[in-house]
Amino acid sequence: MTFRSLTLTTVTAAFLALSAAAMTTAGAQAADAEKLKLGFAKCAHCLPMALTPELAKGVEIEAINFNSGNDVLTALVSKSIDMAQVTYLHYITALDKGFDVVAVSGQVNGGSEIVVGKGITLKADDWDGLKTLIAERKEKGEPLRVAASRGNAQDIHMRGALQKHGINVNKDVQFINIPNPSDHAAALQRGEVDVICTVEPFASQIRQTGVGTHFALPYDQAAGNLTNLIVTRSDVIKDHPKAVEATVGSVVALVDKLKSDQTVWVDVINKYTGMDKAVAIEALKNASPDYAIHKDSTLAIATMMRELKYISNDVTAAAEKNLDYTFLEAVTRKPKSELGF
Repeated sequence: MTFRSLTLTTVTAAFLALSAAAMTTAGAQAADAEKLKLGFAKCAHCLPMALTPELAKGVEIEAINFNSGNDVLTALVSKSIDMAQVTYLHYITALDKGFDVVAVSGQVNGGSEIVVGKGITLKADDWDGLKTLIAERKEKGEPLRVAASRGNAQDIHMRGALQKHGINVNKDVQFINIPNPSDHAAALQRGEVDVICTVEPFASQIRQTGVGTHFALPYDQAAGNLTNLIVTRSDVIKDHPKAVEATVGSVVALVDKLKSDQTVWVDVINKYTGMDKAVAIEALKNASPDYAIHKDSTLAIATMMRELKYISNDVTAAAEKNLDYTFLEAVTRKPKSELGF
């Protein structure tokens, strides 16, 4: 054996040994990573949460899909999951009920749309026309049937918008609760309801299939277009602070990714809903990725929800206290003054 071949053999052996050691270390680190269960709902701006596991660093995320934000919140407060993508409305509702919830990040806003059935002839944003129709139907003893998923962001968006235009959802119309947004199109098609405030991508599906037509984007109220929040519980923050920070990091990475590449967004909507990609593309016109937590609007939402008798208590103090910017600040290296505070 020559000196050269001996040297190469030695170097190769050393390289393989180092590679094996590196793989062992990486494997050990992966095995040591804390695990968190993260729930998310079935809507266009919620479904990208399915991508967080592959974006996570320093935590192993199990992303679990639920039919609605109400189901996600129930899983969180019952401790079936550790973190949750819900809405600003769910956050306020949870505090009103005395639940332990802490907001740690935003995610995506928008996604709400009011659509009307084929038998309703209203031009877009014709609120005076809607008020006239409501009055005519009341006089006939056939109140206009307005639907949403009670407890979801679209419900509060709709109620706030109706109130803004002088319409009382509890007295002027007949409210119908359809818990699962995926049932909205069928209810409209069967003529069971006249108007629905629904969530994307179901709104785009309704329009593109001709089941209904666009009436308004219900953002002219205290909540604006604010929709999604990432929340957890105080015990999770106490026991797993680094894992919570790493999960927020994955959400921030997700938001940045969605801003630059909607292809993955369209693909994940298609995967979980089976809808045509054209519907998904249309749905994303009404979605705004945003990891900030908007404090002033959160407090305005709490006030509006109490005025609408959606909640029983004044939770504005708790709503501000339970906004935790610590993790966003650590991940983004920005002060909370630049993160919605």
